[in-house]
Parts: sequence; structure tokens; C-alpha cells
Amino acid sequence: MARPFRFGVNLMSLAPADEWRAKCRRAEELGYDVILAPDHLGMPAPFPALVAAAEATERPRLGTFVLNAGFWNPALLAREVATTDALTGGRLELGLGTGYVQAEHERAGLPWGSPGERVDHLRRTVEELERLLDSKDQPQSVQKRVPLLIGANGDRMLRLTAEHADIAAFTAARTRDGGALEPIAAEELDERVALYRKLATGRAAPAELNLLVQIVTVTDDPGAAIQPWLSHIPHLTEQQVLELPIVLVGTLDDIVERVWAQRERFGFSYLTVLEPNMEAFAPVIARLRET
Repeated sequence: MARPFRFGVNLMSLAPADEWRAKCRRAEELGYDVILAPDHLGMPAPFPALVAAAEATERPRLGTFVLNAGFWNPALLAREVATTDALTGGRLELGLGTGYVQAEHERAGLPWGSPGERVDHLRRTVEELERLLDSKDQPQSVQKRVPLLIGANGDRMLRLTAEHADIAAFTAARTRDGGALEPIAAEELDERVALYRKLATGRAAPAELNLLVQIVTVTDDPGAAIQPWLSHIPHLTEQQVLELPIVLVGTLDDIVERVWAQRERFGFSYLTVLEPNMEAFAPVIARLRET
């Protein structure tokens, strides 16, 4: 039986306290189930932003989407996680990834390392976090287990996700030099999801599958709406961009049908959109709630 849909919004722009709380309340009004904060320099610090979001709202869960593991050591991160879960009344969901922007690590004076080294560090972080969060030597979280989301695409990351994550977040993109993300087509995403499912065989409970949607536009003219994005992915045609799993552009009926189809095809029941798309995606949420 398919999981019910959940919807998250990643709030990326810093705002004064009143504006931040109003933005969080608006996300709740629009029907979002999870209010999320990223972990990039120049954007809000995730944990205090989530505590403020909790104070302004009642229903949504709060999550990191996703922490750059290279910014954190496990002992300090465990303290942040337990404290934030306590201050949000047990509403926290912890999202982790390797990080993909080398310039941010250099600005922070932190090592970048090879892709393999970054995955190794993330694995150590996840395993040590599990031990520390179960320890009595630090603040205690409200939840017995804070749900863990891992964002992944590569083979080793999918294995780590299959072994440890409660939520498997598919980026549907590969990382290029310098931190650029290159989206992958539906056929390649099929292969990534299939590999994850193979690696996850034998889990005690299946994970929730998440997809980060990059572009949302409700329109009667998809071709015109997608034009500003074509220069960012010049190797793809207009039609190929419109067919990417991370792109939802078309009429409201078309987008709703596509969301249903992608849950059937890939298993994505938890969709995350970026802050600029928060209002545009709201009618899709409303329509899906009706069905």
C-alpha cells in the first residue's frame, strides 16, 4: 500500500524574526507538513531557525535539508540535535548529506577532501550520532529516535542510506566540479531507485522516499515557462527539461497527474520544494489532499 503524501518546503532566505515567523505560519496555512532549513553559508543557521519555526507553528515537523556533514563533528551535532528536538517538542527530523559546494568548506576553513573521504566522514558521523543520541551523557531528545534523512545519488551514499536512513532523499542529480548539480533523467533515476531498493532488502521497516523538486510552475504554456532555465542546462532540449523528475511545469491537472505517476513509478511520497516555489506548489497540495 502506497504511503500518504507529505510535503516539505526548504526556507532559504534569512528574515527578521517577525517575517521569519510569518513565513513559517504561511507554510503551515498552505498545508506543508515539514518546514525545512538548509545548511549553506549565507543562509540561516538551521537549528535556531527551526526552533523559531516551532514557536510560530503548531502542526508541521521541522527538519534540516540537509546538513553538510563536513561542517559538524558528531559530539557537537548530537548536542544540537537533542536540544533542538527538545525545544521543538519532538518535531525534529534530521537531514544529512556530504556537502557538495567546495567553496563553502574553503570559506569555513574546513577540509574538502575527495568524494570518498566525504562519504567516509558522513558514515562516521551517522554511526557516532546514533551512539551519542542513545547516551545518557548529553541532553535527551523527546523522540526515542529522531528520524534520519540522508540525501543521496551515488552508489556508496545509497548503501549508507539503505543501512541507516528513515527517509531516503533522492537528489535526482549528480555533482559536477565546483558544486554544480546536473539533473538526471527519469530512466537514470529508475536505476538509482532500483539500486537503493536492492540495497535496502531486509530492512525491518521500509524507508519513506523523498524527492527534491527544483522547479514548479502552474501554467498553460510550459515551453515559455521553462525558457529561463534552459541556459543552466544547455545539454538538454526544452522537452527533456520538462520531462525531468525534478521539474513540475504545466497545468494544475498535469502536475497533479505527474505527482501521482511519480509516486507510482519511483515511490516518492514525500516531496520537498524550495522556498521560491512555496506558493506555486500550494494548489497542488490542496488538490492532492482532496483525492
